[in-house]
Amino acid sequence: MTKRRRIFHADKIIQNVVHVFCLLMFLQLKDYYTEASNPLLLYSTSADIRIIEVSELQPKLTRNDTIVKGLEQGSAVDFLHRKNLICWSDQTAELIQCMSYNKTHSGEKIRIVSEGLITPTGIAIDWYTEKIYWTDGETNRIEVISIEQKHRKVLFWSEVDLARAIAIVPKVGLMFWTDWGEIPKIERAGMNGDPKTRKIIVKDNIFWPNGITIDYNNNMIYWVDAKLQFVDVIDFNGNKRNRVVEGKIEYPYALAFFSEKLYWTDWKTWSIYSWDITSNGPINELMKSSPVPVDIKVYDQSRQLMPEGDYPCKVNNGGCSHLCLLSPNAPGYTCACPTGVKLRENSNTTCYTSPQSLLLVAQRSTISKISLDSLDFTPYTLPLKDLKRAQTVDFDPKHEYFYWADSLAKTISRARLDGSEQSVVIHSNGMPDSIAVDPLARNIYWTDPVTDTISVAKLDGSSRKVLIYDDLYQPRAIVLHPTAGLMFWSDWNEKKPKIERAYLDGSGRTLLVSETLTWPNGMALDVITNKLYWGDAKTHKIELCNIDGSGRKELHTNDILHIFGLTLLGTHLYWTDMQRRTLDRINKDSGEEREPVVEQMANMMGVKAIRLGEQLGWNQCVNDNGGCSHLCFNRPKDYVCSCPLELELSKDRKTCVELEAFLLYSRKTEIGRISLTYENNDAILPFAELKVVSALAVHVSGSKLYWSDSKAKTINRCSLNGSNMETVVEGMGTVEGLAIDWSSHNIYWTDGMTQRVEVARLDGSSRRTLIWQGLKKPKSIVLDPKKGYMYWSELGSRSIKRAAMDGSSPTIFMEQVGRVHSLALDYDKRALYWAAVDPAVIEFVYLNGSGRKLLVENLTIPYALTLYNDKVIWGDWTGNIEEAKKTDGSNRKVIHTKLDYLSDLKVFHRTKSSGGNQCGVDNGGCSHLCLPLPSETRADYRCACPAHYKLNKDNLTCSEPEEFLLFAQRNSIGRIYVANGECNDAYIPLTGLKSVKAIEYDPVKKHLYWMEDDSHAIRRVPISYSSTSTVTDAWPVVTDLARPFHMVLDVLGRALYWTCIDTDSINATSIDGNSTGVILRGPNMMPRHLAFHQIKRILIWNDVGLGAIMRASVDGTSLKELARATNATALTIDQATGTVYWAVNRQIHAVDLDSHNERVIWKGGWAGVLAVYMGQVYLSGGERALMRLAPRPNAPATAVPHVPKPSAAVAVHKVPREHPCWGGRRCGGLPGACAADGECGCALSCAPEPAETACPPDRFLCRLARDAAPDALTAPLHTHCIPLDWKCDGQPDCPDGSDEDGSCGACAAGVRCTDGSCAETLGACAGGALCPTHALPDAFRCDDRLCLAAKLLCDGQPHCDDGTDEAPAACGFAQKVDTDVLAALYYFIFIFTIIICAIDFIILL
Repeated sequence: MTKRRRIFHADKIIQNVVHVFCLLMFLQLKDYYTEASNPLLLYSTSADIRIIEVSELQPKLTRNDTIVKGLEQGSAVDFLHRKNLICWSDQTAELIQCMSYNKTHSGEKIRIVSEGLITPTGIAIDWYTEKIYWTDGETNRIEVISIEQKHRKVLFWSEVDLARAIAIVPKVGLMFWTDWGEIPKIERAGMNGDPKTRKIIVKDNIFWPNGITIDYNNNMIYWVDAKLQFVDVIDFNGNKRNRVVEGKIEYPYALAFFSEKLYWTDWKTWSIYSWDITSNGPINELMKSSPVPVDIKVYDQSRQLMPEGDYPCKVNNGGCSHLCLLSPNAPGYTCACPTGVKLRENSNTTCYTSPQSLLLVAQRSTISKISLDSLDFTPYTLPLKDLKRAQTVDFDPKHEYFYWADSLAKTISRARLDGSEQSVVIHSNGMPDSIAVDPLARNIYWTDPVTDTISVAKLDGSSRKVLIYDDLYQPRAIVLHPTAGLMFWSDWNEKKPKIERAYLDGSGRTLLVSETLTWPNGMALDVITNKLYWGDAKTHKIELCNIDGSGRKELHTNDILHIFGLTLLGTHLYWTDMQRRTLDRINKDSGEEREPVVEQMANMMGVKAIRLGEQLGWNQCVNDNGGCSHLCFNRPKDYVCSCPLELELSKDRKTCVELEAFLLYSRKTEIGRISLTYENNDAILPFAELKVVSALAVHVSGSKLYWSDSKAKTINRCSLNGSNMETVVEGMGTVEGLAIDWSSHNIYWTDGMTQRVEVARLDGSSRRTLIWQGLKKPKSIVLDPKKGYMYWSELGSRSIKRAAMDGSSPTIFMEQVGRVHSLALDYDKRALYWAAVDPAVIEFVYLNGSGRKLLVENLTIPYALTLYNDKVIWGDWTGNIEEAKKTDGSNRKVIHTKLDYLSDLKVFHRTKSSGGNQCGVDNGGCSHLCLPLPSETRADYRCACPAHYKLNKDNLTCSEPEEFLLFAQRNSIGRIYVANGECNDAYIPLTGLKSVKAIEYDPVKKHLYWMEDDSHAIRRVPISYSSTSTVTDAWPVVTDLARPFHMVLDVLGRALYWTCIDTDSINATSIDGNSTGVILRGPNMMPRHLAFHQIKRILIWNDVGLGAIMRASVDGTSLKELARATNATALTIDQATGTVYWAVNRQIHAVDLDSHNERVIWKGGWAGVLAVYMGQVYLSGGERALMRLAPRPNAPATAVPHVPKPSAAVAVHKVPREHPCWGGRRCGGLPGACAADGECGCALSCAPEPAETACPPDRFLCRLARDAAPDALTAPLHTHCIPLDWKCDGQPDCPDGSDEDGSCGACAAGVRCTDGSCAETLGACAGGALCPTHALPDAFRCDDRLCLAAKLLCDGQPHCDDGTDEAPAACGFAQKVDTDVLAALYYFIFIFTIIICAIDFIILL
């Protein structure tokens, strides 16, 4: 053949090839040829989403890519091909998400559904209208959502048991799903959720129907049964059922159809299989997957063909305002609204923007709303933040805010119905429980079972006032009748539960129901019929009566376990049942027609039913708040204006004005206020927990009221409106005199029990005893800060004494004055007034000691005294408060009655000022206390320190003592410090403790550690005399302890050791880190009390299992018995001598650390507290006060004054910072690691540990730390495995990031070989390297995960999955063909092909 002829034939061949290529392109465009030769299988696992490519010629895997990683429990998967979207559900994360994917690149994850999901097991995408349909086997619902707009709707909710897989056929508007509940079945329905289209198409010979798929060309449905192990096929009507595969499958889960082939996943074999329908098999295993494969789809455009021309919903969303859903009936679609929203009246296309009738349900950490406009009653969780225990809820229909009370956060908050504009409106000192909104007067009411009060405020939280406080014991629910001017509440009083009524201002109180009640919980009011409903959680009833208490009857008593919330709307009464976890409703009149609204919804408490746009009604407070400046209260026959506690009504009875001056009194359990300007403006401060109020003091500039409680043994304070109540000083005897130095900001008090005069800062910090010797029942105290003197009365010596305000130079100021209970200073006249008993008189004397004068006599028991302007005011125990002219006692008259047993009187005068002193300027430069001195001294003041602190040489600052004895009582912490010129005992300013059983102290960071009887944790809190601490400032060190028993602190090694009754081991945790573990445990060991020698690094404990006092090295090694002791009740060690002491059998024993010289040193009784301080043994037990004795046999024990019944004690010693273990960083910093002389021990590794859990060979085990809880100390590590090729791929996949740690070495740069090894360069990898994030330099990229070095191309062995490294093009690359020539050649072929294809298209068309 000639050269010319060969060229001609070659040209013909090229033309034919091009024509065939163009014909294939044309057929593809005309949808004649739609199926790819190698199908892509999209499947999910619990951890990721993957795509595999299957060869048609050989049924095997040719490509496997992970496209989505980091799933918690991946479930269903589907795709929207024309939008390049992959979508999936995650059951643990409770999410449905999507991600863009174009076969080479994955985008960011997009959340589609993130709320209201529990177990989304099946999803299907409507590619016509771009919606996702899904099943949820836990909520038992089938729902749909538009991907773009996120409009979501529940389609089916009844008779859906365990819906599994779902498939849709948009061209006919049908969906199909499998359900393997109690009655297994396959159902079909219209994609619009029309119940009329719902039909069961398979109900026989079916058990666990799992995956389902559609043959769109033949309108057939394939499905698998995991129990009966078959694949069947039916038509859309459930007919023409045939068996496709039977008996050769194990546990089929998901199923996919493509090109006359079936693909399914199998949960038992962890495999993916295929089946050729045309050849009737056989079953081919395509691959095994780890983790187990879950759902599967064929990722191909032919599975989602779009129709030509128009189709339903294509144009303008079908005219629908929200959802256009395909339908099997004409016109092929219906308009629908999001869940809970209904179509507007007289419209088939437009929805309301939100539900019009709905329920609000408080669920502790969440609040849900449930629409009553649709019968599915789907709960929607509102996007609120920081809810701790939302308990009750109410609604303001005027401005459409809803309010809720959070009893744990102690707040009342509000937000819009969509959860926006969330804000706290009221901070409570107690625990707000039930709330009720008055939308007419714009007020909110709430009950508080902690303070036992009912309070009110404006809806913005202003103008707070307590309305009812007496004879309340545990107020619960509250409801209002704003138009009638009434409120109703229930009271859980254990002795006499009741339901009461009062006017909206708290007056007109009436008992309505008190018989056959136990736990009256929720309440609801029908303001139309004037019926009051309530539910009793103990009697399991719903009852009602008229609003006057008459006509009581039972409404419903069936199957009510623990009713909590109750509400009314229309003809229905709704209630929550905490035990049944249900929300039900009945007819409000008959009690019949019961139906569930929500079932199995956790933590349902308060509930409120609302209908938007309802008429509000009217009362006289609606118009301009009734003319009231603050609070307006409607009442049955009139209305009244009222003021918050810090204000009072003026003469017009409408305007609230600031109180210029008023009288404060205390009596028994009450603190009250009497106006000195306007009559009938008395008020009682809203405190429910007062026990015995004994003294008052007023800080005018700080607007604070202080009082002492002689029974609670505390000093407390609050704002003048009764809010912000707090305890500032604890740990005292009987305080009956209080006085405030307003210039120095100090508070002074007398203690008649401990016979002391003390001082502290106004917040209770820097407490110091000023006088503790020579006092005889000190009572009332007053201060003269300008002159630097304090005066106090003594009942025992019947005198009045004076001293400098630093406690120096105490002298008798006035003798033979009787038993003086109250003093008052006239700063203008420079006179001292007093009220005495025996004789019962009121007298005064000038401060220079002259001019003593009898002012008033003929008194009964004058107990309280104060001054106001030119008047002296006193209170008599008979109940009268009187006044007289302070100069001569004339014009005597009674100003108040019926206030018997007054304990104190004080006047608050806003503008009254009595001068100051040098301490008022920057505290005189003092770091702690600035105490004024008399003018006769050299200085105007002196700086002083808290008790036991030492004043430094600068005379301004203070230093804490380094060695002392710390002791605990049930709710306070104190210190013993023996030094000259100091009171030995003092209390630390720490409030809020309860039932302390063990303590430790860290002198390095000034932290107190403690255990409480009822707590399951060890906590710590910073303490200092310069500031007051509370237990709310504490944080846990060790939590979730079953029954913690005792602890010791390793100050040098920075570790805490503790024992628990339930674990019978000695455990340790690093206090500066997070290492926790077991130091010591063994057969028959039951360690209880602990002691520790800091220098010698020795642990000592009593072991009730071994019946001995034991010792061991700090790491738990070198065990040794020191002495036999069956059941020691206390244990300690003398750090100086190394002597171990323990209490057993009503004796104190001692032994040396080498087990020698065992002896008995005391036989005086049972002891539960032991400590050694300054060579003395301190002990206590039972009702005994703290005692001390010398550590020698038969030494007498002497009582330590003023320290009754301590529950724990520990000696604090100077820290030897030169010790090699100092700082806890030696030996790796683990607890127990640093032994004596700095030697390193085995620390936490001494105790036996279980073996770690391993992963399969092809998986990598993440390093996850154990939980710190003691019950996890012996538990295995949490198992978390990831695919091996995820390690060192540049992306952290382990929760702790251990797959990308320093062990990656060279892999950290991205060069990791396919065999798992690491290499410095690509050429060092024999089989190529992983490059999932970016191509490596000078690399040939096989796909999106594998890169090859040039030497591996065209070497006769394929390395790429598709063999492209051996293709001619690749070999040309390897031979370094001129790239310019190749580019020109490719460009020419491309242009030529385009021209030929254009000609062919014209001919074909």
